[in-house]
Amino acid sequence: MTDLTCFKAYDIRGEIGVNIDEGVAYRVGRAAAQHLGAKSVVIGFDARETSPAFAAAAARGAMDAGADVSDIGMAGTEEMYWAVTEFGACAGIEVTASHNPINYNGMKIVKSGSRPLEDAEDFQKIKALAGSQAWSPAPQVGTMRDITLLARRHYVERVAGFIDAAKLSPLKVVINSGNGAAGPTLDALTQHIAARGSPLEVIRVHHDPDPAFPNGIPNPLLPANHAATADVVLREGADMGVAFDGDFDRCFFFDGAGRFVPGEYVVGLLAEIFLKKEAGAQIVHDPRVIWNTQDIVAGAGGVALQSKTGHAFIKQAMRTSAAVYGGEMSAHHYFRDFAYCDSGMIPWLLVAELISTSGLSLAELVDARFGAFPSSGEINFKVEDAGAAIARVVKTYKDRALSVDETDGVSLAFEDWRFNLRRSNTEPLVRLNVEARGTGRDVHALAAELAELIGAEP
Repeated sequence: MTDLTCFKAYDIRGEIGVNIDEGVAYRVGRAAAQHLGAKSVVIGFDARETSPAFAAAAARGAMDAGADVSDIGMAGTEEMYWAVTEFGACAGIEVTASHNPINYNGMKIVKSGSRPLEDAEDFQKIKALAGSQAWSPAPQVGTMRDITLLARRHYVERVAGFIDAAKLSPLKVVINSGNGAAGPTLDALTQHIAARGSPLEVIRVHHDPDPAFPNGIPNPLLPANHAATADVVLREGADMGVAFDGDFDRCFFFDGAGRFVPGEYVVGLLAEIFLKKEAGAQIVHDPRVIWNTQDIVAGAGGVALQSKTGHAFIKQAMRTSAAVYGGEMSAHHYFRDFAYCDSGMIPWLLVAELISTSGLSLAELVDARFGAFPSSGEINFKVEDAGAAIARVVKTYKDRALSVDETDGVSLAFEDWRFNLRRSNTEPLVRLNVEARGTGRDVHALAAELAELIGAEP
């Protein structure tokens, strides 16, 4: 594999045996360590069948480049992030394909301080080096140490530190790990907070890691996958449900009625939580659905900052502004006090604490927001020419718009509604989001009008 097509826009992912294998993993590990001048690298992996072997290959590559490797075993991507910062490593690699099909695998890489790779300066150079295999001789081969237990203990302590466990009420929480990597970490976390006074009752669903994914690939964003969590919430009379993707850097919420809570409303909820803890703080959000978040932040005395979609952009905006929290509607949530990284475990703890201290249910916390700022959710259209499709929409609506924003794709705002239309970085898709102020506007009817101009069925 000389043409490394597994390098995508933000990370590395490919079909096993087609464009990614142990050999590629070795080359990526060596190239990353060499390019970054890494003396130490943290490596973890998800629950997929090939992930341990790919991680071992990446470790060999890093060691051949002269780096010492800290092995954290099966762990979530966020555990790798935190270990890089906590132990002062020069780089980190997580072997994961997250929610991709079972025959896929991939890798996520960060540099020191858990900072994302710069595309031109880092990612593309690692790709080129892995392709050419122009290896520099290392003074000596690096060593490997197993820090699985140590890393998890430090991670759990940091995550649990975001709440006061003793303030939690005896909520019943359904947590669906999707047979991914989340289960063992969840067990360690819940044991830790229980020892500190948490009375939470956690009902585990699809809990044990299983590389066969007998209940399907964990992608809770898909409506077809909602019932696996929602049905248990209803059956158990739970206060809320939480579902993770494969490497649990995203979490998805269900209220006590089993209703899925879209990510854009979770962003607003978490923003409000942090502004109660830190008055006047800055909050970063993506540009797809914004009005609910901006309204909450303004009402709570904070400052809302908009960033281009994508973890590298959100994290950079947060670092530049020292923002306490950043959120994307896609269920990525970022925290200043977690090395500016995203976490799937921190959000559900914060929401559980808010329910406990406010005396309000999750439904009561979000119902008013649904009505005030209805949202279509993200609608994807497969098109032959994304640029032409977007141009048709802009031409039709631009003269009527009160504002035009090109932070990410194009956003046009009108008196009581707005939309964002952007092309996918990896697929022949355009992605549409429509939102309104609570004026009776039908966001789905508006989306249908836009779909006609886009010229494709969702």
